[in-house]
Amino acid sequence: MNRTPLFPAATGGRPEVVPGTGIRPTPRSGTGPVPVPVPAAVRFRAACPDCRGRFELAAAALRLAIGATRRTTFYTFTCPECGASVRKPAGERIIELLTGGGVRTLRLHTAL
Repeated sequence: MNRTPLFPAATGGRPEVVPGTGIRPTPRSGTGPVPVPVPAAVRFRAACPDCRGRFELAAAALRLAIGATRRTTFYTFTCPECGASVRKPAGERIIELLTGGGVRTLRLHTAL
C-alpha cells in the first residue's frame, strides 16, 4: 500500500499535481459542491449520423443539456470530420458517464 501523503505536512501546502494522476487540486472557496477532479485524458467515443465517422472526443468538445423530459435531455458535439452539429438523446447512464467525465452541463428550466 502506498503511504505517500496527498498533502505533505512538511511543505505546509497542497501539491501542484496530485501524484500519479496529473490532476491539479482546485482551491475551495466558501460553501457549495466540492469539485471532483477529472483526469484531462478522459475521452468519449462518438459517431456522426451524417458522415458515419467514428472518433473520440475530449470532455471539452461535448455539452450536456438536462431538461425536464427525455426529449429535452441531450448531448451535443461538432463532428471533427464533417463539421456537422450533432444532437443525441441522453439517458440516465449517458448522463452519469458525461458528468463523471467532466462534460459541461446545462440545466434547462421550464416555464411555469
